[in-house]
Amino acid sequence: MTHWLIVPVILPALLAPFIVLAARYHIGIQRAFSVVGVLALVALTAGLAVATSDGTVLLYQLGDWAAPFGIVLVGDRLSTMMVLLTTVLALFVLLYAIGSGWDDRGRHFHALFQFQLMGIIGAFLTGDLFNLFVFFEVLLIASYGLMIHAGGNARMKAGLQYVLFNLIGSTLFLFALGAIYAETGTLNMADLAQRVTLITPEETVGIRVAAVLLLLVFAIKAALVPLHFWLPSSYAEAPAPVAALFAIMTKVGAYAIIRVYTMVFPPDLEVTSGLHDVWLLPAALVSLAIGMTGVLAAKKLDRLVAFSVIGSMGMVMVAISLFTPQSIAAALYYIVHSTLAGATLFLISDLVRTGRANLELTPQPAISGNALTAALFFVGAIAMAGLPPLSGFLGKLLVLDAGYNSDKMVWIWAVVLISSLVSIVGFSRAGSILFWKAHSVEPTGQTFQRPAALSYVAVGGLIAMLIAHTVFAGKVHGYTTTMAAQLFAPEPYISTVVDTPGKLSKPKTEEK
Repeated sequence: MTHWLIVPVILPALLAPFIVLAARYHIGIQRAFSVVGVLALVALTAGLAVATSDGTVLLYQLGDWAAPFGIVLVGDRLSTMMVLLTTVLALFVLLYAIGSGWDDRGRHFHALFQFQLMGIIGAFLTGDLFNLFVFFEVLLIASYGLMIHAGGNARMKAGLQYVLFNLIGSTLFLFALGAIYAETGTLNMADLAQRVTLITPEETVGIRVAAVLLLLVFAIKAALVPLHFWLPSSYAEAPAPVAALFAIMTKVGAYAIIRVYTMVFPPDLEVTSGLHDVWLLPAALVSLAIGMTGVLAAKKLDRLVAFSVIGSMGMVMVAISLFTPQSIAAALYYIVHSTLAGATLFLISDLVRTGRANLELTPQPAISGNALTAALFFVGAIAMAGLPPLSGFLGKLLVLDAGYNSDKMVWIWAVVLISSLVSIVGFSRAGSILFWKAHSVEPTGQTFQRPAALSYVAVGGLIAMLIAHTVFAGKVHGYTTTMAAQLFAPEPYISTVVDTPGKLSKPKTEEK
């Protein structure tokens, strides 16, 4: 058992109340502690990723109580990669929030930011479905506070819609957990993987209902059509740094589907056979089509970026729905890309907002820092649209290749290629209106502040991550391939969690 696994959850949980209690009225101290905390998280999660890169499964038993009765955190290749992605993203988002002054436009930004990190990291590391629900609720509370940061009627309305949809998801989650516990007597994922296989075909009704409910819950978190209605307004109205951090939150839903439906309810399990391809793939294809159509039809830049997130999640879910090692490896590669690309575009939209009267896609006078902002938008648009040479193009090729042997290959290729063309047209239209046609509009005499240098540094850092993801695509895809192989052979994960001794498994002689 390693104690390092609990530190990325405990550190932000302790840092947040400290910021509220000791530095409430000192924004400089808040910024310093928040940045140092996130840097420490980056170092910790990088160490965990290295420790699990050889296939090692790390385990932490809270209170030294053994599974399935005790609470456990589990770190394998997948979970440690996701927490590393989260902390790296959080670092650049935090730098942007500080540089742009967003963190000082409301109360308790840094404390809520830390609680948000706690919820996301905990969701990736937990080995128990009930604690996944708990961390989802931590996410919901912290994200609502961040969403309404700096106030405003539109932001409050979008935040209310966001909370309502997620509360519905939370209710369904509780129903699913109750059904699973009633059928199996456990909620530990490793223990569930063993017990579900013992259910006879005549007794599958309850567990099948629970599996469907779980899929609905995770689809809400992943903004999969038709459960995506909460996302466009919520992400568009949220402060830009918050929306950029939210780029990882839809991936929590994708992660949960990958984890639960490769280990607990794998595709070859008779109890839930047919569940994955009945509606998951069609919903993913429709999500991809609607998302990229929204990019073309959007009238504001922030909504355009929000719809591109829906489209990118559709691409991720297309790969996941195939449920083969090759498709999961492609999905994991694309998850990293889409997270970085979506966050980049949200921050760039705020750069545009800083130098413009509004984000309407109508010709207006050139913004402050027009050339540099236009160049950054050009790179971000190429990444999200999936054009060469950036990682979006490589990710789409991997998804297309994974779907080549599927009986739905024609539909997958047609929707992916057509939606890519539509997104290219949509981003080209937005870029030409924002930056090219701006030179044909007479200045109004109204002056706008130029974005801070630190804001450009943060956006540049995310683009540098995208470039690195492209340059090292071979190694990254090789790593996601081994990761997918580990997911489809979960015996080491299960044996590490269930067979590791703890207090409940010690003989009475040892207890004495």
